[in-house]
Amino acid sequence: MRLVKKVKGKLQINQLFEWFLYLLSYTLVFLGVSTFFESFYIDLSHPYIYGFVAVLIIVFLNKTIKPLLITLTIPITGLTLGLFYPCINLFILKLTDWILGSHFNLENLWVAFIIAILISVMNALVDVFILKPILRKVKAHE
Repeated sequence: MRLVKKVKGKLQINQLFEWFLYLLSYTLVFLGVSTFFESFYIDLSHPYIYGFVAVLIIVFLNKTIKPLLITLTIPITGLTLGLFYPCINLFILKLTDWILGSHFNLENLWVAFIIAILISVMNALVDVFILKPILRKVKAHE
C-alpha cells in the first residue's frame, strides 16, 4: 500500500491514511473540549467506543455530505468571506448528535460552535502541515 498514488496524472494521498489523520485530529478535539466543557459529553458507560463511533460518523459525513453542503453554500460563504464554513461543521456535528442520540450530546449550541471552529482549524492544520507537504515532497522526487 502506497502513501501517495497517481490517478489520471495527478498525485493523491491514500484515502485510508487521510481518514486516519482526520480520525486522530477529531479525537484530539473531542478530548480537549470534553475536559473543558460539561455541556458536551459522550456516553459515560463506554466513552471511547461512542467517541470513536462519533468520530467515524463525522469523518464519513465530511467525505459524503460536506462537499454537497459546501457547493450549495458557496454564495453565503463568499459573502461572509469564509466565516460561514464553521456553520457547515456545526451542521455535521448536530447531525452526528441526532444519529447517536443520547450517546453523544451537544447540549449547548455555543459549545458545538466552538467544536465546529476547532474542527475547521484541525482540517486546515492537517491539510497545510501534513497532506500538502507530503504531496510536495513526492512531486519534487518525481
